[in-house]
Amino acid sequence: MAQDKNNPIGVFDSGVGGLTVVKQLVKYLPCEDIVYFGDTARVPYGTKSTKTIERFSVENALFLLRFKVKCIVVACNTSSSIALKLLQDNFKAPIIGVIEPGAREAISSTKAGRIGIIGTSATILSKAYESELKRIAKSEFPQKYLSLKTVSKSCPLFVSLAEEGWLNDPVTKQVAKRYLSVFKQKKVDSLILGCTHYPLLKDVIGSVLGRGICLVDSARQCAIETKNVLYREELLNTKKQKGVLRFFVSDEPNKFASSGRKFLGSAIKCIRRHEDV
Repeated sequence: MAQDKNNPIGVFDSGVGGLTVVKQLVKYLPCEDIVYFGDTARVPYGTKSTKTIERFSVENALFLLRFKVKCIVVACNTSSSIALKLLQDNFKAPIIGVIEPGAREAISSTKAGRIGIIGTSATILSKAYESELKRIAKSEFPQKYLSLKTVSKSCPLFVSLAEEGWLNDPVTKQVAKRYLSVFKQKKVDSLILGCTHYPLLKDVIGSVLGRGICLVDSARQCAIETKNVLYREELLNTKKQKGVLRFFVSDEPNKFASSGRKFLGSAIKCIRRHEDV
């Protein structure tokens, strides 16, 4: 069945971090309606097993399909690294993850061929970014393929610091120095922020690493990729008015509204429990 271009975009994440992707989608696709699902009752995904992450991701996609979404954006790096292919193989709607767009931008921006990756434990252990970087470099940037080197580091405390709103706190800077020292030692010149929480910490990460490094915001690149996919599939919304945002969670809506505002950059309205649908 052909998709209706006026149907909403579906977005899911393990919690509030995916709102950084929604923020970018609103910027690049202001006329699109968006249905967001945050699986706040089962967060974090980064410490779960592969089978569990796959099951959660399928359940999240099925929930969004109740709203006849025309595409699904997997705004969770952990789900994108582990379950994206499973979702693409089992659902007809376009499924867009955050790994490929971020990897492509990192390859494009690096001059030395030394790329760093930070993310949750599950994302880093999956080596999804490394695989995608090699694939893209070999096919699209062959001159960079032979010199490509990657350095990865899981930074689990960044998630809690972002959700607490400790964006410029001295504690956050100390944690960042501990986590990020390896990238300075390896002279990395492009760093992928491989978790949707991390763009909130962009300033402190940048201050620790210095001006010589390009910080790749996978949320922004994912939004650009979504726009490109909808254009290719002739699914861009034709209406002129501003899109409507709807938010669903699997746990307490009030807590999501409070912490989510930091990620979206504006007040969050119309939040419902997914079981009420």
